[in-house]
Amino acid sequence: MAGQIIEMHPVSRMTIEAIGPPGQRVFLLQASQGTETLTLKLEKEQAQVLAHSIDQLLEELSERFPRPISTMEEPLTSELMLQEPLEPMFAIGQMGLGYDESEDALVLVVQELASEEESDDARIARFWATRGQMQAISRHALEIVALGRPICPLCSRPMDPDGHFCPKSNGHDRVH
Repeated sequence: MAGQIIEMHPVSRMTIEAIGPPGQRVFLLQASQGTETLTLKLEKEQAQVLAHSIDQLLEELSERFPRPISTMEEPLTSELMLQEPLEPMFAIGQMGLGYDESEDALVLVVQELASEEESDDARIARFWATRGQMQAISRHALEIVALGRPICPLCSRPMDPDGHFCPKSNGHDRVH
């Protein structure tokens, strides 16, 4: 049996935000179409990769299909804040990003994180957004990711406020 497909074509609002203190944050992707709002959980790394992928696709589009992004397409700052419901419907496993030339829309497709046995029943959501909406999501996601714990210059792992055990320090000292 195939999983449920959720289609928001087009989104009226979309964002990536984090809740909780650094080191314990939960990252959420949230999209709305009219009065319907969908909240999904994703990992910090997924948010970062998605932001970079959006930037790369927008750069390619500006070369292949040049069109300035209108300020009217850009969401207001308040539209980048989370709204109820904050409880995620599912955790995102895989993501794909594409472009529909006929509608000049970017399409984000996400699939529910599922075990191999459950993969046929995994839910899928598709979000259609403007270039301006996606550009704002990318910028906002990168800002949110940057608010996390500082990265250790030796091992590139996140450091807690009291430091961390760094494998590259050969166990001699806690890196601060």
